[in-house]
Amino acid sequence: MRAFAVLCALPLLASSLALAQSEPPTLVLPIQCRVGVDCEIQNYVDRDPGPGVKDYQCGTRSYQGHTGVDFRLPNLAKKNEGVAVLAAAAGRVLRVRDGLADVSVRATGTAALEGRDCGNGVLIAHEGGFETQYCHLANGSIAVKPGVSVKAGDVIGRVGLSGRTEYPHLHFSVRQGRRVVDPFAYGAPEGECQGGRSLWRPELTQMLGYKHRSVLNAGFSSQRPSMTAIDEGLGAPARDDATLFAYARGIGLKAGDVQTVTLKGPDGAVLASNTAKPLRNDQAQSMIFAGVRRPSGGWTKGRYVGEYVVRQREQTVLEQRFEFSL
Repeated sequence: MRAFAVLCALPLLASSLALAQSEPPTLVLPIQCRVGVDCEIQNYVDRDPGPGVKDYQCGTRSYQGHTGVDFRLPNLAKKNEGVAVLAAAAGRVLRVRDGLADVSVRATGTAALEGRDCGNGVLIAHEGGFETQYCHLANGSIAVKPGVSVKAGDVIGRVGLSGRTEYPHLHFSVRQGRRVVDPFAYGAPEGECQGGRSLWRPELTQMLGYKHRSVLNAGFSSQRPSMTAIDEGLGAPARDDATLFAYARGIGLKAGDVQTVTLKGPDGAVLASNTAKPLRNDQAQSMIFAGVRRPSGGWTKGRYVGEYVVRQREQTVLEQRFEFSL
């Protein structure tokens, strides 16, 4: 019986070794956007096997047990324009799910999504036992069927708000067998960071460069900004509006970060400024704004400037300047 057990284990061992030695696919960007321009990476793979959180650069841009990369759109207006989801590599479609509504989990609750956290999605098989999965796609947008072959860059759907998510984004994950593969750190030992190699095409290196923090939204509005209002898409101010606000939303902010947003008029004078208290904890997202009422003589014609600055221990760690004309 002992010899039989050893012989039976040999095919399994050979299969595991073959998977381990298989060359992974080289990946194209699985979403039709420009990271850092009209989308951002919200979360990376969590590489910490325990209760902690650690991304591939030993940072905290993830959350407990996160198995993929989240490419986030700035607001629902961008989603409604229709942002394509693309096959990251050539392969064959294994499974699809469609028909789930594009509704935030804050409205549905988690219980209603039991077993359907991914929402509308696509699963593609690649050579070497690798698979890629695409989650939270828009209802009715799935453009492929099981058994169909796809090429890298083929449209397979659109970014949506289905499944367990609060904002429009693509959750993209890579697996080999049942093992999660970090596309930013292939081959890195489990639990370790700052190792392995990237699976992304070389031309994506600069665009996908790691950021400890990012600016997701920055702009102006006549409406008092809120997270919900920003998500829904704030319109541009007009000359007859009674108030003017400059706002910004940062993601990946850290405990101790101090945010400041400043609104300047066409002559460079500061019209409003707001500095928040230091963050008590790391924040997946944080919003700040500053506003002013219309002067009695009306708004001065010209270019208005907003400045968003994040400081950590008096050092500037994130900043963005933005402007518009009245």
